[in-house]
Amino acid sequence: MMPSRLAARSTRLVLAAAAVTALAATTACGPEDPTENGAAAPTSASSPAEDGKGEAPAGDSASGGGSTSASGSKSSGGTGDENESGTGDKSGYGQSCGTNDLDFTVTWEAQPISHYLITAKAKSGITCYLDVNTPSVSFGSGADGVASPVGQGGEDPIKLSGSSVAYAGINVKTTEGEGGKQFEHVIIATTEEDPDPAQVELPDAPTVDKPIVTNWSTQRDETIPRVI
Repeated sequence: MMPSRLAARSTRLVLAAAAVTALAATTACGPEDPTENGAAAPTSASSPAEDGKGEAPAGDSASGGGSTSASGSKSSGGTGDENESGTGDKSGYGQSCGTNDLDFTVTWEAQPISHYLITAKAKSGITCYLDVNTPSVSFGSGADGVASPVGQGGEDPIKLSGSSVAYAGINVKTTEGEGGKQFEHVIIATTEEDPDPAQVELPDAPTVDKPIVTNWSTQRDETIPRVI
């Protein structure tokens, strides 16, 4: 009886071992498919995480917004400087007067010595400085019509704005006799290099010969041209 019991027990053990092996095999095969499905599912589930990662740049963008804000501050500072600079330009501080910044008039002055008086005034809204002390004055296009500076009067520089004015005097004929040419206009510029000189009508048509011109001044009595 003992051998048959042992045989039966051995048979059961073998069957049990076989069952365990089969179960292990089934378990091993079963999860492979779910694992693949499970791999697909986490990938979908990770999409929000990737979206989350996608949001992270937005967060970075938000922090980038902070950077932008910081840049904005710097930009604002630069803009402020530009505005100050622009304001400086608008106020005309340090800006030299060009001929086209000014309005000129020429009048005849009989006393104490007959001469022509140039009056220069800044145009509306312009503030500028006469940095060059002597105006460029000529009659016609010839070299003999250019007025020579006599160095009288003068303030350097003269600020022109609003109602302030500057004066310069012209003696159109410094020679004796009948020589000379008649002109109805005088050409005025703030510098010899000014590309846009002004042509101003004279109150009459004087005879011009070896003309002279004084410096700019805010005092009329300093601009009476005298031959030195």
